[in-house]
Amino acid sequence: MPTTERLRVADSLAGVAAAQWNSLAGGNPFLRHEFLGALIDTGCASARTGWQPQFLLLERDGRLAGAMPLFVKSHSRGEYVFDWAWADAYARHGLEYYPKLLGAVPFTPVAGPRLLAADAAARGALATAALAAAREFSSLHVLFAPEEEARLLEACGMLLRRTVQFHWRNAGYASFDEFLARLSHQRRKNIRQERRRVREAGVTLRWLQGAQIGTRDWEFFHRCYAGTYAAHGSRPYLNLEFFLRIGATMPEHVLLVVAERRGAPIAAALDVIGQDTLYGRYWGALEHVPLLHFEACYYQAIEFAIARGLARFEGGAQGEHKLFRGLMPVETLSAHWLAHPRFARAVEDYLAREAQGIAQYVNELNEHTPFKV
Repeated sequence: MPTTERLRVADSLAGVAAAQWNSLAGGNPFLRHEFLGALIDTGCASARTGWQPQFLLLERDGRLAGAMPLFVKSHSRGEYVFDWAWADAYARHGLEYYPKLLGAVPFTPVAGPRLLAADAAARGALATAALAAAREFSSLHVLFAPEEEARLLEACGMLLRRTVQFHWRNAGYASFDEFLARLSHQRRKNIRQERRRVREAGVTLRWLQGAQIGTRDWEFFHRCYAGTYAAHGSRPYLNLEFFLRIGATMPEHVLLVVAERRGAPIAAALDVIGQDTLYGRYWGALEHVPLLHFEACYYQAIEFAIARGLARFEGGAQGEHKLFRGLMPVETLSAHWLAHPRFARAVEDYLAREAQGIAQYVNELNEHTPFKV
């Protein structure tokens, strides 16, 4: 019998089989049914917050063969590939930039598959369908796509944009000291001084994983996380219910680094554990301790990655200060399509100039490597 294929749009994952979805996610924890479902079901990613889910689902004989997390966006917050200038240019010309269509994991500047597909045919069908759906909007943006998918989207008529992140790579280190030994004398000295100052402040740190993280731990972490946003005059993207949800449904993927002083918790950092990568995500503190941010967010994460034999630690978006702590620049890709022909040409010219600047920037960063040369 011939294969029956159907493409449909879903505003939640409630009716999608988790096992079928996760089989397409490629082991990336942020693409798991549990993670995306938690974002939607707890209201963090919803029409009310400007993230209306419009997931593309490709089914063959009733089974999921492809999926693409898509959102209708009414703003550009929580994306980390900044297009505020494009939206402003539209507004100055009396045009509407929002709503736009976005292929991404909300609030998560982490590269990973965006065209979740069983095969190349399904991947191509998703790309074609996304571009067709985008004609109802000003634009389509697919953020932090892997190279293969980005090139496919480029072949479909989208423009590629390069941004820079900082990642640490594990060169088979047996210990943190062995990693330090690969750094220049000055960088090694600086890191040891920073770590010593945290210890001298009376701060100790511990790792909590999976079932070790109780409700009170999540409540404490959320206080820290929300407090960081409040200190910058903004509201947090994620609520306590979301963190409780992922702690319950994907415990093997969560690591909580808790900092304590005089027996009381004062700060925490949340990391997400992938197949071969540790992802630094969120941090917050109830009191200020100089250099504690670097200890909790970077040095503890690197120690954990070494202890677990993970290949990489991704420290999140932006931050040249990460270079001095052993995280090196890595280029990431996004793909963009704009419906308005004149604006599309203007953005294409801009991206060509920007790409040259990015390449020069990465070269300059690499010239200041913290490692011995």
